[in-house]
Amino acid sequence: MSLWSRLANAATAFRKLGPSVKISGRDDADTQKLARLASGSAAGKVVTVDTALTLSTAWSCMRLLSETIGTLPFPVYVLDAEGNREVARDEPLYTLLHDSPNDRQTAAEFIEGQVACLCGWGNAYAEKNYLGARLVALEPIHPATVSIRVDDTGRRFYRFAERGKSRELPEERIFHIRGFGFGGDKGLSPIAYARQTMGTALAADEVAALTFANGLSLSGFVKEAAGTKTSPEQLTALMDLFDRFLGSAKVGKVMPLPTGFEFQALSMNPEDAQLLETRAFHVEEICRWFRVPPFMVGHTEKSTSWGTGIEQQMIGFLTFSLRPYLTRIEQAVKKQLIPAKDRGRIFAEFNLDGLLRADSEGRSAMYASLGQNGYMTRNEGRRRENLKPMPGGDVLTVQSNLVPLDQLGKTPPRPTQPAAGEPL
Repeated sequence: MSLWSRLANAATAFRKLGPSVKISGRDDADTQKLARLASGSAAGKVVTVDTALTLSTAWSCMRLLSETIGTLPFPVYVLDAEGNREVARDEPLYTLLHDSPNDRQTAAEFIEGQVACLCGWGNAYAEKNYLGARLVALEPIHPATVSIRVDDTGRRFYRFAERGKSRELPEERIFHIRGFGFGGDKGLSPIAYARQTMGTALAADEVAALTFANGLSLSGFVKEAAGTKTSPEQLTALMDLFDRFLGSAKVGKVMPLPTGFEFQALSMNPEDAQLLETRAFHVEEICRWFRVPPFMVGHTEKSTSWGTGIEQQMIGFLTFSLRPYLTRIEQAVKKQLIPAKDRGRIFAEFNLDGLLRADSEGRSAMYASLGQNGYMTRNEGRRRENLKPMPGGDVLTVQSNLVPLDQLGKTPPRPTQPAAGEPL
C-alpha cells in the first residue's frame, strides 16, 4: 500500500474519532501529513488552534470567554441540617477551586486554561493527584495529546503525552470537562468544525497583507511612445525598476521612467476587491461559532439586539454564552471531584454577582427595595459594597415604619389620653 493510501485511510479513521486540529508528541513525516489532511480547508490553509488564534476575532472570543469565567469567584458551599448553605472554607476542594489547584497555577489561571481548551479542542483535562484519600492537586493536561480507550467493561482509560513520555490513567484519576457533543467520550472541537470558516478568514487576511505589501494597487500598464522599439534587456531593466518601488515603504516616492515610456496605473483598492466586506463578514461568522455577540469583541458595525443597557447586554451574554460553560464545569466538579456520599451536602457554584452588578442608581434602588421589604439587612447590603457593618444593621425590617419582622402583627399600646384640663 502506498504512503498516500495509508495516509488517506489513517485520516478517515482519525475523523471517526472526532475532528482534531493538532497532533502533538510525534514529529515524523507521516504524522505531519496526517495533520494537514485532517485540518486542511478548501481555501488551502491548515487550520489548527495555533493558526486560528492568529485571527483577531478567534483570539478575542476565546480570551473573552476564558478570562471572564476564569476571574469569576468559584467557592465551595456546604449545606447545614436546615438546608442553608455556607461557604465551606475548611473543605480541601475549596482551596483547589478558589485559591490554587496546583503548585504552579492560581485558580483563575487553571479555570481560564480549562475554558480555553474547551473553546479550542472541545475538551479540557486535568490529572487528579491524591494524598491518601484526599484530593490535593489538579494538574492540567494538554488536550491535543489525549486519546481515550474504552475496555470491555465500559471503563475509560486516558492516554496522554507528558514530557515526551506516554502515560495512561483510569477515568477515576482524570478530571474531564466535555464541550458540546453528542454524548460520546469526547466533546466536539469548535476549531475543527469551523475550519472552512477559519481557513477562508486566514486566506482573506493573507490577501489583505499581500495587498498592503504591494502598495495597495495592482501593477499598471507601461505605454511606449509611438515609434519606440524596446529590447528584452530594456524590459527586464524596467521591471527591476518597478520592483524596487513596490511596497508600503515606498509610498509617496517618485519613480523615474526611461525616455519614451509612460506609466498608467490600474487602481484596485481593498473595497474594490471586497476585502473589507469579506473580513467584516468573517468577524460575524467566527463569533457565531463561539456564540459571542460581535459587539463584545469590538465589532460595532451593526446594532445589537441584546438590549440597550449594559446590564441587559451582560444578562444576555451570561444566559446564552457563559451559562453552558458554567454549568458544564459545575456539574463536572460535582460528579468527578466530590465523593458520592457528599454530593447532597457539598457543591461548587460560580458567583455571578460581579457580572450582574448594575450601576450606582440601579444598585441603590435594589438595596432600598430589598431592605424595606425584609429580604436583606442593612449590613448585608453594606458588605456587598465592601463597607463596614454598622451596629444594629443585622435586623430585617419592612416598609411598615421599618419595624422588625418578629414585631409584625403586634399593635403597640396606645398612649393614655389626658383628662380634661390636664396638660398634654
